[in-house]
Amino acid sequence: MSLLEMRGIVKEFPGLRAVDQVDLSVKEKEIHALLGENGAGKTTLMNILYGLYQQEEGEIFWQDAPVQIAEPSEAIALGIGMVHQHFMLVRKMTALENIILGLRTEGFPMIRREALAAKVEALSRKYGLSVDLNRRIDRLSVGEQQRVEILKALFRNAHLLILDEPTSVLTPQEIQEFFRILRMLRDEGHSIILIAHNLSEILEISDRVTVLRDGKRVCTLETAGTNERELSQYMIGRELVKGVHVRKPADMGRTVLEIRDVSLWGPDRIAQLSHIDLTVYSGEILGIAGVDGNGQLELAEILVGLRTQSGGSILLNGTVLDHLSSRKRWEIGLTYIPADRHQDGLIMDADVCSNYLLRRYYCAPFAKAHILQFARMRGNAEALTRDYQVKTPSVATQARLLSGGNQQKMILARELQSEGSLTIACQPTRGLDIGAAEYLRQRLLERRDCGKSVLLISTDLEEILALSDRIAVMQGGKIMGVVENAPSLSVETLGLMMGGMTLEEVGA
Repeated sequence: MSLLEMRGIVKEFPGLRAVDQVDLSVKEKEIHALLGENGAGKTTLMNILYGLYQQEEGEIFWQDAPVQIAEPSEAIALGIGMVHQHFMLVRKMTALENIILGLRTEGFPMIRREALAAKVEALSRKYGLSVDLNRRIDRLSVGEQQRVEILKALFRNAHLLILDEPTSVLTPQEIQEFFRILRMLRDEGHSIILIAHNLSEILEISDRVTVLRDGKRVCTLETAGTNERELSQYMIGRELVKGVHVRKPADMGRTVLEIRDVSLWGPDRIAQLSHIDLTVYSGEILGIAGVDGNGQLELAEILVGLRTQSGGSILLNGTVLDHLSSRKRWEIGLTYIPADRHQDGLIMDADVCSNYLLRRYYCAPFAKAHILQFARMRGNAEALTRDYQVKTPSVATQARLLSGGNQQKMILARELQSEGSLTIACQPTRGLDIGAAEYLRQRLLERRDCGKSVLLISTDLEEILALSDRIAVMQGGKIMGVVENAPSLSVETLGLMMGGMTLEEVGA
C-alpha cells in the first residue's frame, strides 16, 4: 500500500522549471531515496510536500486520499515531518524550546516543561539522539542541531520523515549509527524519504530509489537490483568516474599561519578550545579531523575574526591578527569557506552578482571614486558563473533560489578569486553531489600546488586523507596530535585520536 503519491508535480521559478511533471510513490514502512545532482529538483519537490512551496500543477495523495498542503502545519497534522539541510531552528532558543515550539499540549498555555522534557529525553535515549536540551541552538554543533531537528519531527508523531542530506554533517562512524536509527524507525512503522548524493550510502540504507535529473523523474528502482554504475548513469546521464586526487610531494616553504597557545572560554566557563598550537606552511593542505562539535568551528571563527580568543595569539605571514577585523584579515591574505553557507556565507535575498562581490565591491575595478562599476561587476559575475559551473538562470537571480550545491560553488568562486595566501575551508563539500565535490577538491589542490596554504576542516575522513599533507586531530577542544599523511597512516590511528587518545598514547 502506498502511503504517499505525488502525481504530475510542476514547480516553476522565474526563468526556471525546477520540477517538471514528477511522479513519486512512497510505501508504508520503506526507506525511499531521492537521488540527483545539485539542482535536480529534489529539495524543491520535498518543499512542496511539506507545504513550503505550492505546485503549479499536479496532485498529492496521502493514504489514498487527495490532500492540499498549503503550509507546514498542515503537513505536520497529516504526519509529515521534514529535517532540512539548512536547519529551521531558532538559534537563540534552547534545544527543548525548539522541539516543543508551537505545540498546543495539555494545559496550554501553562506548559508543563518538566514533563515535556522527560518525554523528549525518553525519545532521545530510545533512538540514541543525545543532545543537551538546555543548551541554546547557537551553542550546539551542526551534528547536534540535526539531532534536535529529528527529535522535533519525532516528537510531533511524524509518520513520514523527510531527511534532506542528513549524513552530510556526520562522520563515517556516526553515519552507521544513524542508519541503525533509520532502520529502527522503519521497522516501527515509519516511512522515510532520504534526499542524498552518496551512491554507496543509498545502496546500503534504502529500499527503493527515485532518480531526478534536470527537474524530471528519470526512474524508480528497487535498490537491491541496481548498483553504483547504473545509478550514476541515470543521475548524470553518463557513468560517473570518481576523481583520483594525485597529490605531489608537499613543497612546504615559509610559515604562513601560526597559532600560538590559543584558548577560548565559553559563556558557561567551559573551555571550548584549550592551548591550541598549530603551524601551516606555504604549499600544503593541513587537514583538521575530528567528530563534529569538538572545537573545529570555534577555531575557524577565531581565525577569521568572528570570535575573539580568550588567550594566545595568531599570526598570518608574520602579522598579528588578534585585534584585526574580518575585512582586514581578508585584505592581508585570508579567505574563508564557512561551514554554514546560509548563515555565514551568503546574503540569501541578494542576487548572485552581489554575493560574488561581497569581498571586493569597494575595490578596483568594481569601484571608482566610490562609484560602483555595474558593467564590470556583471561581467565578473558571468565569468565566475561560467568558470565554476554555477547553474543559475542569470546572475540577477536571488541566491536563495539556487540549489545548495550551486550556492556552495558561488562561495568557492568568490573566495578563490582572491590572491590570498591562506584559505580556511570548513566542511567545503558538505551537501554537494559527487561531481561537485570532486570539482571543489580539485580546486583546493590546485591552490595548494600554486604555493598557497589551505586549512581544511572536515568531518569526512575520506576527504581529509585524500587532500591533506599533514593531519591534526581535534577532540574536546584540544589538538591530540599532528601526523604526516603517509601511506602507512591508518584510519584506526585517526579514529583513536578522534576518540580522545593523544598521538603518544596511540603510539604506545
